[in-house]
Amino acid sequence: MDNRREPRHWKQLLGRYGERKACAYLKKQGYRILGTNFRCKAGEVDIIAADHETLVFVEVKTRSSDKFGTPQEAVTAAKLRTLRQVAQYYLRETDAPNNMPVRYDILALSIDQKRKLKNIEHFKNVGEF
Repeated sequence: MDNRREPRHWKQLLGRYGERKACAYLKKQGYRILGTNFRCKAGEVDIIAADHETLVFVEVKTRSSDKFGTPQEAVTAAKLRTLRQVAQYYLRETDAPNNMPVRYDILALSIDQKRKLKNIEHFKNVGEF
């Protein structure tokens, strides 16, 4: 798919599509979705979920091709630092239980030429808290 011919907002639409699919995937896996697109001055986290007794902060990356790398390769060390900072803010400023273990996951989604979900890879515990 040649993204140069797509509307400028294609990237945002792709991201929202990926986040919806990621939430559906997590729910099927038994997670409870606690929030999406949580923002603070430190940054944003795509999904906050509970996996049994673990609070999970999820970064979702969706790609329509591997031309510029796989979705998971797009999650940089800087993005993971931001994810941790947002999680710390969330834990301080919300009524989330302080004693819950915390985990950071990446959901990497690929879509095909027809803009249909092709693959989801779930990378658990990508960073220590």
